[in-house]
Amino acid sequence: MKTKKLKKDRVNVITLGCSKNMVDSEILMHQLKENKFDVIHDSEEDANIVIINTCGFIDRAKEESINTILLYAEEKVEGNIEKLYVTGCLSERYKADLEREIPEVDAYFGTMELPALLEKLEADYKQDLIGERMLLTPPHYAYLKISEGCNRTCSFCAIPLMRGKHISRTIESLVDETKKLAKNGVKEIMLIAQELTYYGLDIYKKRALGELLEALNNVDGIEWIRLHYAYPSKFPTEVFDSIQALTKVCNYLDMPLQHISDQVLKNMRRQISKEETTELIKTAREKVPGIALRTTFLVGFPGETDADFSELMDFVKEMRFERVGVFQYSHEENTSAFEFTDDVPAEIKEERANKLMELQREISAELNQEKIGKEMKVLIDRKESGYFIGRSEFDSPEVDNEVLIEAKGNTYVRIGDFAHVRIFDSTEYDLYGEVIK
Repeated sequence: MKTKKLKKDRVNVITLGCSKNMVDSEILMHQLKENKFDVIHDSEEDANIVIINTCGFIDRAKEESINTILLYAEEKVEGNIEKLYVTGCLSERYKADLEREIPEVDAYFGTMELPALLEKLEADYKQDLIGERMLLTPPHYAYLKISEGCNRTCSFCAIPLMRGKHISRTIESLVDETKKLAKNGVKEIMLIAQELTYYGLDIYKKRALGELLEALNNVDGIEWIRLHYAYPSKFPTEVFDSIQALTKVCNYLDMPLQHISDQVLKNMRRQISKEETTELIKTAREKVPGIALRTTFLVGFPGETDADFSELMDFVKEMRFERVGVFQYSHEENTSAFEFTDDVPAEIKEERANKLMELQREISAELNQEKIGKEMKVLIDRKESGYFIGRSEFDSPEVDNEVLIEAKGNTYVRIGDFAHVRIFDSTEYDLYGEVIK
């Protein structure tokens, strides 16, 4: 059905992909709002303009992005929307192909072309709004992007093709943004980047993540600071000292390892060995007792043998990581791994991913069982199905474990607040607790 002409332009922003894309959408939406646009996000409501912020990381993400573009291209053909714009990683990487294959889109923009997109919408890019966003997360937590791009040369990864070289933001700008977030009620910030530990090398000529953490730790109103996407090679171990010493920095680190077989690591160009990886994990746990380590592994990389995968399984059994995610290798053109033959069949990739996650389920169940009887500080994220649902400092939103508290009788528990909770039961990925009055 054709949409009536709205009194003023309404823009529906559709966000696909990771938290870094979400931050980009938040910045875009705030700019539009300040330019007097009516802005909605991923909504079924009528809008005459649609902007799709795409992901181009792996096959499944690219497929979702393309299908979404095609869906709204059809909406435009049918007269349900007036303008359709595409931005983000897929658009950066395949702009010429997309323009040729899906001409219904009015314009395509890359990852760093926000001013050009706004100009197309006849909106001003307001420099004075730098650091201000229209949050898409619940109001009590937010992601803080500390840098853009990546200088690493991992053979499987297309991110440098889409995001460019590493560019750090200044400590001052990040502290200023965090203060604005705290003023608006944010209590937890999650530091994100393509690669956290490279932070500062370009502008300060040294790794400065520890200094950044110290500065953020002093921001009033922020109670938790969480670290995501830390590269293990040449890891600045003084960061562990910061995690241990700074009261607001969670005992949590997301450090994707990708594999453990030396041959696979070499082919992946990860610049680290099994021995060095093992020593790094040992150092983390010695310097920060009780730290929750989250990691991800990539299975089915070209040339990965049964022996390589068995070595990975044995490593996960030995290390007993608190949190693990698993991806299947995607053969990406213009990456150096594309020169290899994608010789691990799809069914073997899936089988290996399932085996690894099944192992992690068992480990997670055992680690959660050990938490029964313990007390912890929990941030309440939402309420559903008769429970308040929150997280401990050892868990990030959407990807990690949750703590469930029965809503009935807990009249003083509020979403966005912290609660002191005692754990009385557990499952593989959830804890059940009661509020300590």
